[in-house]
Amino acid sequence: MTAFILVSGTFTGGWIWQEVAAGLRESGAEAHPLTLTGMGEGGPPAAPGTDLETHIQDVVRQIDRVDAAQVVLVGHSYGLYPVLGAAGRRPERVARIVNVDGGLPQDGDPALGLVPDQALRDRLLDPSGAADDDGPLAPPPLDGWQRWGSVKGIDAEGLAKLDRRAVPQPAATLTQPLPLTEAVGKLPLTGVLCTANGSSIQLVESAVGFGDPRFQALTDPRVTFFELATGHWPMLSVPGELAGVLVRAAAGEGHRLAATAKERPVHLRPFLLDVPERPRERIGRVDLHLPDDGRGGEGPRPAVVFVHGGPLPAGARPTPRDWPTLVGYGQYVAHLGGVGVTLDHRLHDFTDYGRAAQDVLDAVELVRADPRVDGDRVALWYFSGGGLLSADPLAAPPPWLRCVAATYPVLAPLPNWTLVDPRFRPSAAVRGAGRLPIVLTRVGLEQPEIMATVEEFLTAAKECDANVEVVDVPSGHHSFEAIDHTDEARRAVEHAVRTVLGHLCDQDGTAAPGLPRRAWLLEP
Repeated sequence: MTAFILVSGTFTGGWIWQEVAAGLRESGAEAHPLTLTGMGEGGPPAAPGTDLETHIQDVVRQIDRVDAAQVVLVGHSYGLYPVLGAAGRRPERVARIVNVDGGLPQDGDPALGLVPDQALRDRLLDPSGAADDDGPLAPPPLDGWQRWGSVKGIDAEGLAKLDRRAVPQPAATLTQPLPLTEAVGKLPLTGVLCTANGSSIQLVESAVGFGDPRFQALTDPRVTFFELATGHWPMLSVPGELAGVLVRAAAGEGHRLAATAKERPVHLRPFLLDVPERPRERIGRVDLHLPDDGRGGEGPRPAVVFVHGGPLPAGARPTPRDWPTLVGYGQYVAHLGGVGVTLDHRLHDFTDYGRAAQDVLDAVELVRADPRVDGDRVALWYFSGGGLLSADPLAAPPPWLRCVAATYPVLAPLPNWTLVDPRFRPSAAVRGAGRLPIVLTRVGLEQPEIMATVEEFLTAAKECDANVEVVDVPSGHHSFEAIDHTDEARRAVEHAVRTVLGHLCDQDGTAAPGLPRRAWLLEP
């Protein structure tokens, strides 16, 4: 008989697993919902000094109480931290670890990363980095749970119960570093990803493809994944479905990355257009893709600056400006007579959007100062998670900005992107765009959570009569230029690029100085 030990996240106790435990027992398994020290009815009361080690010991004691030879340890969100710590103390007793929407903590990481407010994180630590012992962290108000994770799927009664039974979280449980042993990395693992909270197998595969060493272990065939189309608390929103997934996980079922890991990562696959090679010049973190002398005309050319997505691992190689898709766009613009610009910005974490926005501004100023560029005719083109960076130029368009483009963009922070500065919300910023041309390439097979941000943006754009043209790719996926080498996809790229270049004309439709009008009318 399979025995499950269920460990809950911040502010909650074993009660939150009640319906999941019932489903597990109906399947013939043992279920042991655990209330950690200080986390409410059924658990030991909190005492001074309650920290992560206290909770690790709670889980270790529960493992020792279970008669089964091995157990499946299930940790939700913060609960994964004591689960991993305990697994390192009793690895021979652990059949599998199940991570329910809990991230990927490493040795030495505190659970502080789960706190969705940077100011709150700072208050939990004193200047020397020690835990603030002034008191536990209070649970959020009823309308504040969304900040800690998507509440999608939880009905009003369930949300009221979550709010009513929540208890303060001892501060040191969040600030004490997680001690991981090598034995934990050798245990079978299953990730349960809650897609309405912004997680998905596709995103995990992308992270593996970027070469981040933290994710390489996920290609082990003993690691499996499931997706649940719900928010961050599946034990409240879909308890029966979660129970079924846990049973399947214990049996070793689920999606494996081992096969996909052998494929070329999506971001390194060829661009869908066969573009003639044009000169390319590297200046710091910026690459200029330049038209050759045979394009006709002399003088400065308009520029299109391509802004990659993220957050990306700082050590990802090659860097985005060398990815085939971005190189392809830059070369295509150069082929048509403009200057294509690709760059590397430093968006490595959700807190980095301000820094990345400054990197883009610095790149634009470098490009505008180049004598080969018409500094008054620039377009900014954003991709994927870089779409949030379009907020500043949309909110207050500078005079040199003639067009903003976005391809499969994220246009509002996703549910689990809680640390993103509220300023980076293009769906709100678009109200300041006036009649600035906006070219949005929308893919039909987008992830639902990203598509929701696009629809939010388009609704706001319609309300303020923004000048938006949508280029639809009905059969396109996120990163379609590398995945969907179809006529539909090629036509979409060609149309979007030529449309953006068209907006770099004078207002009367004539060409910008040095850029022949025929450039974007050339036959492919």
